Amino acid sequence: MLKTAFSRYLNSFRGFSREIWILTIITFINRAGTMVLPFLSKYLKEDLDFSYGDVKWILISFGLGSMLGSYLGGKLADSLGFYKVMIFSLFVSGLMFFGLQYITSFTGLCFAMFGIMTIADMFRPAMFVSLGVYAKPENRTRALTLVRLAVNLGFAAGPALGGLIIMNIGYKGLFWVDGASCILAIAIFWLLVKEKKKIKEAEHTFETVGIKTVYQDKPFWVFLLVSFTTAMIFFQLFTTLPLYHNEQYGLTEFQTGLLMTLNGFLIFLLEMPIVSFFERKKVNKVKIVLVGSLCMAIGFYALMINVWAGILLINILFLTFGEMFAFPFSNSFALSRAPRGQEGRYMGFYTMSFSLAHIMSANIGFEVIDNFGYQTNWLVMGTLGLFAAACAIWVMKMVREE
Repeated sequence: MLKTAFSRYLNSFRGFSREIWILTIITFINRAGTMVLPFLSKYLKEDLDFSYGDVKWILISFGLGSMLGSYLGGKLADSLGFYKVMIFSLFVSGLMFFGLQYITSFTGLCFAMFGIMTIADMFRPAMFVSLGVYAKPENRTRALTLVRLAVNLGFAAGPALGGLIIMNIGYKGLFWVDGASCILAIAIFWLLVKEKKKIKEAEHTFETVGIKTVYQDKPFWVFLLVSFTTAMIFFQLFTTLPLYHNEQYGLTEFQTGLLMTLNGFLIFLLEMPIVSFFERKKVNKVKIVLVGSLCMAIGFYALMINVWAGILLINILFLTFGEMFAFPFSNSFALSRAPRGQEGRYMGFYTMSFSLAHIMSANIGFEVIDNFGYQTNWLVMGTLGLFAAACAIWVMKMVREE
């Protein structure tokens, strides 16, 4: 029994092209090297002595740059090709990270963070398009999941390594490592992966029939609302929830860290087999995203029971399963909607929905908590999960009518 389960687990990682594995490796290197970001607010507050208000505006500039980069990356991936955009984005942002350590004024940092994120986040939609090109159609959702796995493992390794670098070299070391990891990752890609331009028409699904541009694709725009809402409520895991752990239940940073590690461990263990199973069964992608939205809603409604610390574990479990159902399949659905030659634009708007969710998650969460308390925030987030589920049902209805 155990041998069969292990064999099935390994099978879920088989069947990928060499290029997909190289993309996965460079994504891991790039994300593990992204050490400035987890420590950015700490660096701005403690090292450069900025006020909370200043830190907020620098982080908003960061988020706006991320949105613009996602849009430009998608547009340029269609007109110039994903290959050139990926190489330009990682190489130039690597050089910019080297220079970022020398900018210490408030205005300078606002412009610098906006600029660096505009260049750095051009990479994401271009990388999604590359997955559509290098992965076989039947492997596409699993390929997206494999890269997500690399992102999660990179984010798990990066902060720990970053902490060691700060202790031994100081914050300056982070900028050098971050820049070097971008350049190393793209050098490996350039040396080992050759540009491939065309996706055969047959590889596109029926879903794109009759759609001329992304702006006319009504189901896609409603779906972006689903993606934005699920991402925004999920990001509470990194913004309001760690504070709630401490203020309501007195959890230490280490105990909160263990709950976060459980999230990462379950994704590493279960996401690929889950995606593999649904791919084999050819289950409707939006239906799986709908289930993910409901899981997240239940996770937040559960927090309204505020007399037992065990509820935090239940919350993490529901959020983790919500993430595993919602994000890989929303990725895959967005790519499947794109008519030939417009994959970049579609993935650009898709990644923009996540960038906007990042900005809004903390702002809305903390605003609600400031005025009405934590319980109201969990009620709002749970209800937003139900709203996302209702929108997913609407998307399925529109796609059926097509």
